[in-house]
Amino acid sequence: MNITLKQAESIIEEAKAKAKEIDTKMNISVVDAGANPVAFARMDGAWLGSADIALKKAKTARYFDMPTGNIGEISQPGGSLFNIEHSNGGLITFPGGIPIKDASGAIIGAIGVSGSTVENDHTVAEAGAKAI
Repeated sequence: MNITLKQAESIIEEAKAKAKEIDTKMNISVVDAGANPVAFARMDGAWLGSADIALKKAKTARYFDMPTGNIGEISQPGGSLFNIEHSNGGLITFPGGIPIKDASGAIIGAIGVSGSTVENDHTVAEAGAKAI
C-alpha cells in the first residue's frame, strides 16, 4: 500500500501548521512506500540547502523503517551501523525523518523535515506523521 497524494498533502499541511506554531520555516518532503517523492513544500524563507536534507531524511526513514534520529544513535563510532550514512547515495541520520503508517500499522511512506534545530525538525515531522 502506498500513501496517496491527498494524504501527503494533509501531512504537509499539519507539518506546516506545527512549524508556524513553533515559529520556524521548514522544508517538508513526503515519500511513498518505495521512497519516491510524492509531495514537497518549502515554506517562505526556509533555507534552500534544507530541501535536499528533508528529502534524504524521508528516504532514510523509509529505507530503514525507523525515525532517522534512531538510526543516528546506532550509527555513531562503535555502533552497529557506523558509517551507514555513506550508503544509498547518502543518508541523513539525525532527527527529522519519520515513517508514516496507515490505520493497520503498515508503513506507507515517510516524512522528512529540515530547516531548524533537529529537535524542531523532529517535532514538525512528528506532527505531520500523525495526520494519517
